Amino acid sequence: MLINMGRIFKSLTGRHSDLPALMNLERGRIFSHREMHLLSNRISNLLTGRFELTGGDFYATILDNDNMGLFHPWMFKCPAGAVWIDIRESLPERLNQLDHAGPRVVFLESRLAEEMYEPLTRRGLAVIAMDPLKKPLPGVHDFRDLTSAASPEEVRAELDLEDSSKHIALLRFTGGTTGRAKCAAYSLSNLWTWGLNPAHYTETFPYPNPRALLFSPLNHAASGSVVIPALVRGGMIATLNRADPELLGKTIAAKKIQMIYAVPTVLYRMLELKLHQRFDLTSLKTIRYGGASIAPAKLESLLAIFGPVFVQGYGSTECWPSVTILGRGEHRTDRPEWIGRLASVGRPFPGQEVLICGDQGEELPPGQEGEILIRGINTIQGYYQDPARTGANFTADGFWKSGDIGRFDQEGYLFLVDRKKDMIISGGYNIYATEVENCLNAHPAVRDSAVVGLPDEYWGEAVCAVVVLNEGRTTTADELKAHCKKLMASYKAPKRIEITESLPLSPAGKVLRRKVRDWVRGV
Repeated sequence: MLINMGRIFKSLTGRHSDLPALMNLERGRIFSHREMHLLSNRISNLLTGRFELTGGDFYATILDNDNMGLFHPWMFKCPAGAVWIDIRESLPERLNQLDHAGPRVVFLESRLAEEMYEPLTRRGLAVIAMDPLKKPLPGVHDFRDLTSAASPEEVRAELDLEDSSKHIALLRFTGGTTGRAKCAAYSLSNLWTWGLNPAHYTETFPYPNPRALLFSPLNHAASGSVVIPALVRGGMIATLNRADPELLGKTIAAKKIQMIYAVPTVLYRMLELKLHQRFDLTSLKTIRYGGASIAPAKLESLLAIFGPVFVQGYGSTECWPSVTILGRGEHRTDRPEWIGRLASVGRPFPGQEVLICGDQGEELPPGQEGEILIRGINTIQGYYQDPARTGANFTADGFWKSGDIGRFDQEGYLFLVDRKKDMIISGGYNIYATEVENCLNAHPAVRDSAVVGLPDEYWGEAVCAVVVLNEGRTTTADELKAHCKKLMASYKAPKRIEITESLPLSPAGKVLRRKVRDWVRGV
């Protein structure tokens, strides 16, 4: 099936023409829906005209949130596919990803031009700097000069909607928190069709013209996923380039922001700093969270402050981006069974298949733990130019093997137990790091924690925890061990606890367990 995304965006623009679509807070600039449509026409025509990109070619973006907002999702109209490189990756990782994806043009933040100029030009890539360079570099183009000269004529490309072997709309790399990143290849349907799922409009945006604030990377699946439904609803995406709690509080209050997306670590920090007491956050109608497990005890505290405005999603790079949803009406604390469900990630989105499977691939009934397998319109067909890892991670009938361990309850709520590779086997017992982290995070002195297993001659693996304390609070490793032994089986309690000032996080805010493990080994 073919689709003309230029025509789709033109139709949407007609509904919301002069309403704000994008606000870049650090830059103090704002674009209407009509302005964004015309600008993205210019960018697309620039790529297919001056740079002669066609179907099967790629351009890359290495951008902060403000400039990334100029591309997502408006550039899905372009016949050339996008490669979203996370700007917070190291230079070697950025170059590795560019080499794998093979784009012909790179849109680059100007502050990175000097650092990346030589390796990019050596690879024969055309470089477009988003702002004028302080020191001109031969062959580097200026974004504003190019787009001003490009045609705003409508983009009329007929693109395959569903088959990524015929048209790849986007290449994105997995977060790489557990190893070498994989390159996910998305069809338009993986992105656009999923953005039209009704659950987005009944749960995340059940109100018109939403004002959403995004501060985690816009090219991350979880935060980036809310862009499509927000714009379809006639809303505005406000961007910040960093998750600074003070700045968040000021921005929400000043701009009357109605929706934010945050990973749990940001929510924990908001609690610790008591932002709700220092800034007027009453405009918030939705707090969408995900990206990592949240401690149920901390979620109860957040609910007591903000009320039933929370919506959770569980998903992955391979399933853009949400597989399940725990809606605002399901975030309740008035009955024990509802409190228990706060530890779940909700129920499958409409149209989503989620299975719990045993080691032989057999489907397991509610109550039994197994690997989570996922299939839906948002599930990619495989990894770009990586048949070995595609074969290892996808079943023949299109299910993605998540590597997560979970179980369903009788009402269909999905509970994550842990990552397969994060399971610790200590003294012959299976111990899930997430369970221990939730226990530690329930202690009033603890802001966040990460649990890993380290080789141990006696236990096989020993449970080790690294803990970050709330500002102004004190505790000891022995006190935390005793706390865990009161709330869970003693064999699950950490054998060793280190207290530190911060945890290593990925650009998306996820704890990098491999770095935690390396750090603990070196202490």
